[in-house]
Amino acid sequence: MEYIILLKAFILGMVEGLTEFAPVSSTGHMIVVDDLWIKSKEVLGKYPANTFKVVIQLGSILAVVIVFRDRFKDLLRMNTRNEQRSSKLRLTHIFVGLLPAVILGLLFEDYIDEHLFSINSVLAGLVIGAFLMIAADLFRPKVKTVETVDGITHKKALMIGLIQCLSLWPGFSRSGSTISGGVLLGLSYRAASDFTFIMAVPIMMGASGLSLMKNWMYFNAEFMPFLIVGFISAFLFAYISIRFFLKVINKVKLLPFAVYRLILVGIILMFFV
Repeated sequence: MEYIILLKAFILGMVEGLTEFAPVSSTGHMIVVDDLWIKSKEVLGKYPANTFKVVIQLGSILAVVIVFRDRFKDLLRMNTRNEQRSSKLRLTHIFVGLLPAVILGLLFEDYIDEHLFSINSVLAGLVIGAFLMIAADLFRPKVKTVETVDGITHKKALMIGLIQCLSLWPGFSRSGSTISGGVLLGLSYRAASDFTFIMAVPIMMGASGLSLMKNWMYFNAEFMPFLIVGFISAFLFAYISIRFFLKVINKVKLLPFAVYRLILVGIILMFFV
């Protein structure tokens, strides 16, 4: 039985890692894999499933930090003088981009938790988010004004941050909304993706840190194997997913991911609703 539980931890970590940063909504996939199949709340018994989900998110965050380690060194001024690049992206750009979603998230956190985490709400987020991504492909400026994240101005960072507020609706997808917004504002797909992933680290670390502080009492010898397997699985698959996504996004754009989201909605409606 213990091996089955660890296998489920591995699968949940894999799903988290593969979907957290791709514009396909990790929430939608967790509904299919966890809430409607694995049912981690039942598997964990006396331990809160949300604590486990926070831990595997940290695995995904670690993958982003490693992929963008040089960029984060520049942001934190940790590179030596000989290693420093002519990076124009600053922490102020990240702060400006995060501010709108942080403010709205704090104001409406209770409402979102109580009313927007139903299956129907997530399905609506998946569909509307998919159409936003299709719109980004169809109506993006013909001439890109920003090829890399170093070309992002504070004004564009703020506008992307405002569009990121859509991701507060579960199922919309943080990366789906921000990449779409960036593309519509004239960023290349790679620049929008890079900025999205970099912005995700502080906001996810902040939310995860608060949750872990509230649930520190559950970290014991009985619960730790489940957490460790999920964390490692999420890290490995997130690393692979991010590397692959960044290589192909300029070529495939957002349409394939939008179509995939609509197919996912159809599967959930056919088999789980």
